[in-house]
Amino acid sequence: MSFEINQLTLTAGVAEIEALRYTPSGVPALNCRLEHASEVTEAGQMRQVKALVKSVSFGSVAERLTQLDIGSQWKFKGFLATPRGTKQLVFHIQEFAKD
Repeated sequence: MSFEINQLTLTAGVAEIEALRYTPSGVPALNCRLEHASEVTEAGQMRQVKALVKSVSFGSVAERLTQLDIGSQWKFKGFLATPRGTKQLVFHIQEFAKD
C-alpha cells in the first residue's frame, strides 16, 4: 500500500477573512484568502511569485483565525483539497504561527 504526502507550509499575509460560520454538525468553519509573495529560482532564473490562496479552517483553528489582522504575516500549515462539485483547489489550514 502506498501513502502519498499532502502537506503545505506557506508564509503569507491575511488578505480577507469571512464571517465565522458553523457546519451542520456545529463545527466552527472559516473561509479566508491568503496572499503570498516571494522570489524563487526556476530554470536558473529568479522569478517573482505572487499567489492569492483560497483557504478554509475548522474548529479551534477557525476561531483563532478570526482574531488575525488583515495584512499580518503568518506561517500556515495544512493540506490541499478540491471540494466536492468544484475544480478549485483550497488550502485547509490546520495550524498557524507568527512568521
